Amino acid sequence: MTDTVKNTPVLDFPAPNLAEMLALASTEARTHYDIFTGPAMPTPHGRAFGGQVLGQALVAAGLTAPEGREIHSMHGYFVRPGDSNVPMTFEIARLHDGRSFSTRRAQAYQGGNVLMSLIASYQGVEEGIEHQESFDMSTVAQPEDLPTVWEKYGHLTGDPRNSWVLNRPFDFRYAESDLIMAVSERTNTQRVWLRSREPLDGGQPLHSAALAFASDYLLLEPVARQHGIPWATPGMSAASLDHSMWFHRSFRVDEWLLYELESPTAQGGRGLAHGRFYNRAGDLVASVSQESMIRLPR
Repeated sequence: MTDTVKNTPVLDFPAPNLAEMLALASTEARTHYDIFTGPAMPTPHGRAFGGQVLGQALVAAGLTAPEGREIHSMHGYFVRPGDSNVPMTFEIARLHDGRSFSTRRAQAYQGGNVLMSLIASYQGVEEGIEHQESFDMSTVAQPEDLPTVWEKYGHLTGDPRNSWVLNRPFDFRYAESDLIMAVSERTNTQRVWLRSREPLDGGQPLHSAALAFASDYLLLEPVARQHGIPWATPGMSAASLDHSMWFHRSFRVDEWLLYELESPTAQGGRGLAHGRFYNRAGDLVASVSQESMIRLPR
């Protein structure tokens, strides 16, 4: 099996270019806020993808952070759905710059309405205590030995709706079974390898924003898997409600990362999921938590 980013199969509906989806333009329309605009990424259902909004917001906030300070955490809420065909405007408030930390608030707008609001914190390089929970990579199948979603479902590209699963800007390879068409085993855990489909030039702030982008694709899956609900379920609706993320160590999203997910609870039409990202050496590089809404047809 060829396993280079460049040799990803070309399909009828080309994946959005990751770098372009995270590129922002300054409007120069600044009062006591910094204002940026970001490109739209059309989706089959017409709703803006929360992961892209998160990624763009982190890029925008990072552009205002002092040199040498990188994001270590973010906490955001999705307020209302957006239109995937309309560019977004991002308003950045420089809340605080202290001796060690900087805090920024980012809000995404469409039509004058707030779609998402988050706060991000940045820190300079510091020495201190360190420990982590490492991952034994010998316990999981390696990405080179796993099929791509294109190899499994490429025959479905005739339906434009399937482009949402098949033509993402990331290569996802499930260490166990996926739940795109069916759920083979009900469990509240899963492990997925991921990396960008194309090399991503840029420093750690861009790769952190890209990982936030990627993380939102799969956080609902351990919730749905526990209840035997595949993505192909007719009439199912789902949406991200909030999203928190912590960045521990440097990494690149164009190199393989293992995404380990679990869902400890679901109730009231909401499901909670936690995720951890490990590099191939087993180092924990980032963590994420999200609560999502999931509704099934009566």
